[in-house]
Amino acid sequence: MALHCLSSSCLALPSKFGNLSLNGPCTSSASTHFPSLSFSANLSHDFFSQGYLCVSPSQRSVRRSVVCEAAPTKKPDSAEKRARQAEKRRIYNKSRKSEIKTRMKKVLEALDVLKKKPDAQAEEVLSIEKLIGEAYSIIDKAVKVGTLHRNTGARRKSRLARRKKAVEIQKGWYTPADSEVTA
Repeated sequence: MALHCLSSSCLALPSKFGNLSLNGPCTSSASTHFPSLSFSANLSHDFFSQGYLCVSPSQRSVRRSVVCEAAPTKKPDSAEKRARQAEKRRIYNKSRKSEIKTRMKKVLEALDVLKKKPDAQAEEVLSIEKLIGEAYSIIDKAVKVGTLHRNTGARRKSRLARRKKAVEIQKGWYTPADSEVTA
């Protein structure tokens, strides 16, 4: 593929440099080992006019830097993305944990009210069992999605069941089985 010279100065190049050397003002010992590459005025005019060679003036900058941009938009940094994801999860987990605490608090308050009530009936436990079932459901979902550790979820469910059983024992609605071992 031939490079095309767009300026008309390429045609006049042979006359402009009579004897041009690639060895510049550098006087290092490495440059003396190589013979100088020179252009002479006897280069054919056809070589330049066909567009095989084009010389344009350029200034050499003191600082050399390479700027590469592969795409017009930069992809987000993975650390920034992880930070955004962590913040989303933190807010989600915070709301779920808050809901668990609220449900547990409602169950425990209802059990305390039932415990302090002197003329409580056994049927009043059914409404508390419904609240306990909702709390269990929320706890199980939190364990499933990873908001709570499974042991934490089991401990909280156990706490609710023990409190309910303690109220039932105090009121006489439940009698624990004897743990006597017959030999």
